[in-house]
Amino acid sequence: MNRVAIVTGSARGIGAAVAGRLIEDGIDVAVLDIDPAAAEAAAASLGRAGGRATAIGVDVSDAESVRTAVDEVVDRFGPPGILINNAGATRDNLLFYLSPADWDLVINVNLRGTFLMTHAVAEHMAKLGWGRVVNLSSIAAVGNVGQANYSAAKAGIEGLTKTLALELGPLNITVNAVAPGYVATEMTAALAAQAGRTVEEHQAQAAATIPLRRVGQPRDIADMVAFLASDHASFVSGQIIHVAGGPVC
Repeated sequence: MNRVAIVTGSARGIGAAVAGRLIEDGIDVAVLDIDPAAAEAAAASLGRAGGRATAIGVDVSDAESVRTAVDEVVDRFGPPGILINNAGATRDNLLFYLSPADWDLVINVNLRGTFLMTHAVAEHMAKLGWGRVVNLSSIAAVGNVGQANYSAAKAGIEGLTKTLALELGPLNITVNAVAPGYVATEMTAALAAQAGRTVEEHQAQAAATIPLRRVGQPRDIADMVAFLASDHASFVSGQIIHVAGGPVC
């Protein structure tokens, strides 16, 4: 079967690592990102590594943008059987300082975006008679100070994951979620800056709370996503898998 994957938010960070990992498995990858130029650069890098990749700009919170992007993937590579919902955004603040606009942005990108992308791609999977959906959640789904919007979005993604696993299972489509802990990315580097610490200090503080005594790397998440997108995980669905270096709840 021709395997085509869509990875949202894959111009950098965890998404880029996931795209690269899928390329290693011989899967054609559509790099979807809000930043078209960054997506082009990421796709070009994947091409130089020997894979087949294409870049498409998309706003996952906008239904028309999503539909147009998915149609472009179909035109270029054929129907996608793998969808990795990785696109995300944060606007951290305590409740009393959290604006409705920042609430809406985080919910729309993380949760609405996951719904819209899956809604648009699932029909192609149904026609293929095979599909893999992997959603990126977070350990913040159980609650985290200063992240009411992000935690609510990720908790919603986990509920959506379990529900869609029930609905899409009869179509031979699995739906799972990966919930990373602290991962060394541009996002966590920005958190370090906000906290007035160096990246090394911030990571050391985080590592001290993790049973394995290290922070995660994008590849740690990418390997789990690749497994869930593979035939090896054909009997795994509706699961929330924490990749966080130890128990989180």
